Amino acid sequence: MSVDGWNTVLVLGGIRSGKSEFAESLVADAPTVRYVATSAPGDPEDAEWTARLEAHRSRRPGSWTTEETAVDPRRLADVVSSAGPNDTLLVDDLGGWVTVLLDPAHQPADDTATIAELATALRDCPARVVLVSPEVGLSLVPTTPLGRAFTDALGAANRAVADACDAVVLVVAGQACWLKPSAVPRATTATVPAQAGQGAQAAPVTGTADASARSEPAAARPDDGERGAALPDVLAPTAPPEPAGVPWSAPTMALPVVATGLVIQAGMELPMPDEYSGPQATERLATLDVPGAGLGVLERVVGFAAATQGTATPAPWGTVRVLLLHGDHAGGAAAGSVPGESARRAAQARAGQGVLARLAAESGAGLQVVDAPTAEPMEGVAALDHETVEKALRHGWRLAEEAADAGVQLLVLASCGAGADAAAAAVLAATAGAEPPAVLGRVVTASGEIDDAAWMRRCAAVRDAMHRTRRSPRNAKDVLAELGGGDIAVATGVLLGATARRIPVLLDGPVGLAAGMVSRDLAGQARHWCLLADCGGHPAVRLAADVLGLTPLLDLRLDLGEGANALAALPLLRSVLSLAAALPTRPEPTHPGPGGDEPGREGDGGQGPGDGEPDFREPEPAGPGPTTPSPAAPSPSEPGPATTGSAITGSATTGPDQPAQPDPAGWRAG
Repeated sequence: MSVDGWNTVLVLGGIRSGKSEFAESLVADAPTVRYVATSAPGDPEDAEWTARLEAHRSRRPGSWTTEETAVDPRRLADVVSSAGPNDTLLVDDLGGWVTVLLDPAHQPADDTATIAELATALRDCPARVVLVSPEVGLSLVPTTPLGRAFTDALGAANRAVADACDAVVLVVAGQACWLKPSAVPRATTATVPAQAGQGAQAAPVTGTADASARSEPAAARPDDGERGAALPDVLAPTAPPEPAGVPWSAPTMALPVVATGLVIQAGMELPMPDEYSGPQATERLATLDVPGAGLGVLERVVGFAAATQGTATPAPWGTVRVLLLHGDHAGGAAAGSVPGESARRAAQARAGQGVLARLAAESGAGLQVVDAPTAEPMEGVAALDHETVEKALRHGWRLAEEAADAGVQLLVLASCGAGADAAAAAVLAATAGAEPPAVLGRVVTASGEIDDAAWMRRCAAVRDAMHRTRRSPRNAKDVLAELGGGDIAVATGVLLGATARRIPVLLDGPVGLAAGMVSRDLAGQARHWCLLADCGGHPAVRLAADVLGLTPLLDLRLDLGEGANALAALPLLRSVLSLAAALPTRPEPTHPGPGGDEPGREGDGGQGPGDGEPDFREPEPAGPGPTTPSPAAPSPSEPGPATTGSAITGSATTGPDQPAQPDPAGWRAG
């Protein structure tokens, strides 16, 4: 478990409180999780409940396995007691377990003794265990004997389990209140796993129903179907509100946290993609039934998706969100930019117009415009103050969290700020030792002409900024404050938040790559969740990609704004993933036997493809003299050499001067 001091946790909550998703977030850092489903099968005619269960299953990563205890509720204690120190269990939930326990089919039974056995197993269990249970003690007393029996039994179970667990948390309206221990944990790596919609990551399910606690009373139902709800990971009291008027004034309570709110600092330990699924997916590609050499460089897409999804057969990204960062840079960095042009582009995107909006619509991706603060002229003063940098980082993190809560499976970073290229060049000069003129792209006017004078003014602005900060620290936040500006700071927060929530990010352009350079000094794991579709011919992107180890997949060289290359390549990347998941494996080769027959087949006497199959060979041309069988085409009544090409479906017909050639592979279709 990622919080020091406890291994067993009881998560309580009411209807749609967020308890199930919060419990899943507590075990998201575990390499494997045994999901223990406790409830009995539901009514197959209840379509709404079936949909809830399916949404609940789809949230589980592919590395999770599912076990059921509905047949014998007393088996739950055995599962807990048999778990080893390296195991992680998620039991969802005790409401369904009590419902099965009270079922007449399991009576007579000593329910009190069974609850005591579970509590004893939890006290002695060396594994990490998270249990979910409905809190029904705050509602009215049920009016029926069955309802009262259920609430009494569930209350007794909750009290016994809470006493046995190291920690207890009550989730109310998505907010977590730690009841035991009384002190709030100082730090946690709780991250909510991939949301519903990622079907390829669903855990294998055994049995008929793995519902997480379907109880008879409504209060016992789990929190399925909460994907779209805004559910931040709140593990500490809310920080004091920041000054009004700032769009990111609400802090995000996610990892790591202290009593004052989210803290983004160097050396954070964020999740890494699965180290086994990527190589397994690449090895699987070599076994697919393809006519050529394979997918070429696009094999990296399959390996990347497999590692980030945790499965050797990754699925195409279904829900994609584009974050268009709009933040201008004042001073010489924006030389040659048309005043108000970036604001017009952002307004176009909000209205569903323009290049990015059209490409996003074609790809079925959502588009969200994010306003960042305007940066001051870097050549004279710091681009941002440190307080604004902190707010921008938290805002970007929160954007990634909101995307994860909405079930987004892939983020695309885009930008439309004036002077963003110069700011990215300054960040690269500070973090990678690059020469600004070597990484600063040419300036193109609205009419398509090269503006060398504007390019020189931008180079001068970056040069002066580097001279001004020559004695300044080069840590991540100082670079963002002195040189980066608001859009790069928000992009950095997005990369860190997406990494914490295990969401891959498709980069495209200087702002995204500059954010990648800064984020590596805060959490080196972030770059492993990034994919670069195309460098776009931009020198800053090429250099940053080389430093980060991101090899561009394509070379489209589109110049339609940052993000356009990624959206143009997205359908191709999805097609590759679909193809890799759908293609069958290569059949085993078949070799002719000594007599020309295939193994396991009776001799067919040279009848061609096989018994009962038509002979598609061309007839011999008519000519003078008696008709005699040709050596290349024996008559059906005469034994002769078996036609080696007959085993190939759809092979070209052969004439008397072009005998059929054997297929060396033995399996390839014509």
